[in-house]
Amino acid sequence: MSSMMTNASAMTALQTLKATNKQLEVTQSRISTGYRVAQASDNAAYWSIATTMRSDNSALSTVQDSLGLGAATVDVAYTAMDDAKDYLIQIRNKIAAATAPGVDKAKIQGEISELQNQIKNIADNASFSGSNWLSADSSSAEYSETVSIVGSFTRGANNAISLGKINVDMSQTTLFDASTADGAGGLLDGTDLETGFDAAVAGGTNTAADGAEATLTLGDFTTSITLAEGDSLVFDIAVDGGETQTITISKATVDAALTSTDGVIADAAAMVSVLNQAFTDAGLGVTASAATDTISIDSDTTADDAGGVVSSLTMGALSARPANIDVLGIDITDASSSELEYYMSGFDNAINAVTDAASYLGSIKSRVDMQKDFVSNLMDAIDRGIGQLVDADMEEESTRLQALQVQQQLGIQALSIANGNAQSILSLFR
Repeated sequence: MSSMMTNASAMTALQTLKATNKQLEVTQSRISTGYRVAQASDNAAYWSIATTMRSDNSALSTVQDSLGLGAATVDVAYTAMDDAKDYLIQIRNKIAAATAPGVDKAKIQGEISELQNQIKNIADNASFSGSNWLSADSSSAEYSETVSIVGSFTRGANNAISLGKINVDMSQTTLFDASTADGAGGLLDGTDLETGFDAAVAGGTNTAADGAEATLTLGDFTTSITLAEGDSLVFDIAVDGGETQTITISKATVDAALTSTDGVIADAAAMVSVLNQAFTDAGLGVTASAATDTISIDSDTTADDAGGVVSSLTMGALSARPANIDVLGIDITDASSSELEYYMSGFDNAINAVTDAASYLGSIKSRVDMQKDFVSNLMDAIDRGIGQLVDADMEEESTRLQALQVQQQLGIQALSIANGNAQSILSLFR
């Protein structure tokens, strides 16, 4: 049945053409933007995921910048640390040269002083972007023993975000600490040990009358002493005019005398035990004792019946030798041979400490570099993942465009034919 009022063929052709044009608009949009999902209306779920991942990638870009800043700071600190080590080696070598007889120690000290100043200058100037890991003041309100480098950005399953950090322990890198608080100090700061004695009466000489024992009063034990590994108490002693011996009390001496492991000499009684242990180890016929807090040394040698033997004790002042010497404060101008040996040993310890610190910085730098590479690869992987969700397949879209263009032309042709059907009805009335 032909109808003048309803042209079903035209309506079908029109709907088909509209659908083709709509698909053609979508395809042209994908080709022009390059995205299969360019806005939320294209695919709300994929658009939401892609938007979140793009935001995370932006955060990772900031993390990458932070790692770059951290790497630069580590590099500056490591370079300065390595130079400081070289200057410490030069000082140790000059001290070794000063042990030769006839050497002008004052001139060598002049060279050492310049090297000391250079080490401090290096530490003070090893700063990058206001951060200095070699020279610090632990008493400052802004000081933190742990410095963090932002190393990662993570979004959890519950959509909560967190930052991963690479922590740097400042106690392992600080060469000099300006703080004077107890327990403060850098790797190259000297550690003073309290000797526990009144310095004014620590040491001296006593010669007894015929037939009597010589007794030398050292003074009062005033405070506890703690010896760490490498720390020592040193004094010289001569008995009955014999050869002077150097007695060294180390942490091992303290622990052996007191059956302990902490190196602590807590009171006068403990000091007596430690001194007697040191005298026994040295094979000396000398005994320490204490009256309240006053420490005395007694000679066990007495005169024979005929007299003529005079017992005497000569003891040098007790000096503390910490494991970490004062690198910037030593002066070898008037140093004895034993002191020069101690300084050499102390500088060797300082060199080892700085070497360990440089190794620690090297491991931090290596980790920062590895994390930078990982973050870069992670950002690329996220970009690829986003592309899988929202990027248009240009080969597919190109093929679809050509097909839709043909369909569009056919739709127009079909609509033209359908509209022409009404014209054919007129011929029935001629």
